[in-house]
Amino acid sequence: MTDGQAPTLVLLHGLAGSGEVWTGLDAARHWAGPVRAPDLPGHGTAAPLDRYTFGGLAARVAEGLDPAEPVVVLGHSLGGVVALALASGWFGVRVAAVGALGVKVSWTPEELAKGAALGAKPAKVFGTREEAAAWAGRLAGLPAGPVNGRDGGWRAAVDPRAFAVGRPDLPGLLAAARCPVLLAAGETDPMSPAEHLRALVADPVVLPGFGHNAHVESPEAVRPLLARLAALV
Repeated sequence: MTDGQAPTLVLLHGLAGSGEVWTGLDAARHWAGPVRAPDLPGHGTAAPLDRYTFGGLAARVAEGLDPAEPVVVLGHSLGGVVALALASGWFGVRVAAVGALGVKVSWTPEELAKGAALGAKPAKVFGTREEAAAWAGRLAGLPAGPVNGRDGGWRAAVDPRAFAVGRPDLPGLLAAARCPVLLAAGETDPMSPAEHLRALVADPVVLPGFGHNAHVESPEAVRPLLARLAALV
């Protein structure tokens, strides 16, 4: 740990999620320093961006962090890309180590077009909280997702425009990182197959038996990543 004190652990959720997805990890009991799990811009209760880019997301997250204090960032999916962007040092944050869980490496033109189309549509408004939560869960790949009351009904707590953020340059982000990086994914994650990660790093962490949202499926299986990250500092 830096100077005998553990850095702040910053947990970044994936697309259409919120900071609450990390609740089961109980990181405060398993990390020696402070823990933060903010909502990404346009997600949960966080204000939206005028335009969604990975740099714009990272810049907004960086605004909420003390530039004088070191941090370790563990991000899932979209949050993992934002974590890698922060690792570049371009946003004035002292990142000591990064863990990226379930980051999608390979994108087809059809997948990018689908994201752009979804980002161009207005948010769906539902009559009940339960209907909205089910739809939000489909967007996030979870049993239920975060919602808010708005426009006379309920809607997923995500700005639809965030779905059009596009394809991340993972090789470029890894090359720009100024700290150790740990890539990880669930063994059965169709969005982040182990062979895709091995094309980027020699030794990704593969979590046996788990899918894209391993931190929700089995927080216990993901907790060892905290120890791995602590050892990198």
